[in-house]
Amino acid sequence: MSVSPSPASEDSPAKRSFLQRWWFDVVLWKRILIALVLGIAAGLLLGEQAAGIKWLGDLFVRLIRMIVVPLVFVSIVAGVAGMGDPRRLGSIGAKTIFLYLLTTAIAVGVGMAMGLLFGPGQGVSFAEVTPEVVGSAPPVSEQLLGIVPLNPVQALANGDILAVIFFSFLVGAAILALGEKADPIRKLFDSGVDVILYITRLVMEVAPFGVFALMAWVMGTAGLSVFYNIFLLAAALLLGCVLHILVVHGGMLRLMAGLPILPFFRDIPDAVMVAFSTSSSAATLPVSMRVAEKNLGVSHTVASTALPLGTTVSMDGTALYIGLLAMFAAQAFGIELTVTQYLLAGLTTILVSVGTAPIPSASLFMLAAVLTSMGVTPAQTALVVGFVLPFDRLLDMTRTVANNTSDLAVAVTVAKWEGELDEEAYRAKPVE
Repeated sequence: MSVSPSPASEDSPAKRSFLQRWWFDVVLWKRILIALVLGIAAGLLLGEQAAGIKWLGDLFVRLIRMIVVPLVFVSIVAGVAGMGDPRRLGSIGAKTIFLYLLTTAIAVGVGMAMGLLFGPGQGVSFAEVTPEVVGSAPPVSEQLLGIVPLNPVQALANGDILAVIFFSFLVGAAILALGEKADPIRKLFDSGVDVILYITRLVMEVAPFGVFALMAWVMGTAGLSVFYNIFLLAAALLLGCVLHILVVHGGMLRLMAGLPILPFFRDIPDAVMVAFSTSSSAATLPVSMRVAEKNLGVSHTVASTALPLGTTVSMDGTALYIGLLAMFAAQAFGIELTVTQYLLAGLTTILVSVGTAPIPSASLFMLAAVLTSMGVTPAQTALVVGFVLPFDRLLDMTRTVANNTSDLAVAVTVAKWEGELDEEAYRAKPVE
């Protein structure tokens, strides 16, 4: 005779605690979204006093950035070492970099087009603007040399992502080439990935509190007036990012990978929310890797290769923003650009965006190289930076989302091409 389960069985709602039902059972992106909305409201209510809780947001960012370098190192080594065939390393890497450069080039064009359409620089007055002098962008040769670390341990300690990626590829390739001799090291890095991802899960439970504090600080110190004061520039950036995400990233998934786009946009809110609130591609990396593997069905081999590369190479939102600011500066200072200057500005934008550090507002410090190619003087560049800098945090939040969706869309596309995508997992709705 069968016995009916007790109403007070361990799995029944009656036995589950209030905290579990109203916190841990709620999918993470919903908790972050609620925290974001509450943070905006708290910021508007508290005003400047909201700066008092900014430390909580800073703590969250420090926690998540704490695990970025270890995650990049162990995940790339484990991913490369697990490829089986050394030739696959070149195949995955080449396809990933090609797609990143392609989407970045399109983003530059979108940014310039938005600048021409909205004309945010027309009639702008810099009379009350405090110039902000920015350093010149390092030459391309210096950026390329910086990829090879003089001291790998120092590169790890300093968080030099490009150098860490380069060294990680070498270690992974060596393990792959040695085969059975290096099996103990391979197993060590495989276990290391599991450990770091578990730490990531723990850290992400703090995300709603960090997002709340960051949004309260942004809105309390900047307020909604920021959208009015710089409305045209913000509107051009927002529309450009939305179009780029939906048309370019969505189109890549549909036309180049042959996949439906709705599952992609349905399954990435966790990463998007963290990207928006932290304004940092590097800080979003641990979440992006978890989303790519768990929600989108991307294999660890591809995710551990494509996504760390994306933190430094894939800067669609940054490229779009710099292209937009280039048009803004040309309009503000009455510079008539020739076709050659447009192309030169676009090429320079691609180069500097690829070398932009994945941290908040870093793109402003790469802007000088692009404006110089258009004939803008250093003094004029300082005025442009001084004009947008007070509002850049909110603008940065928007463009970081485009950076993040580019990373994930490229990872899915490369995984599909390489036969490393679990399409059933990609199409399935995650269990909440």
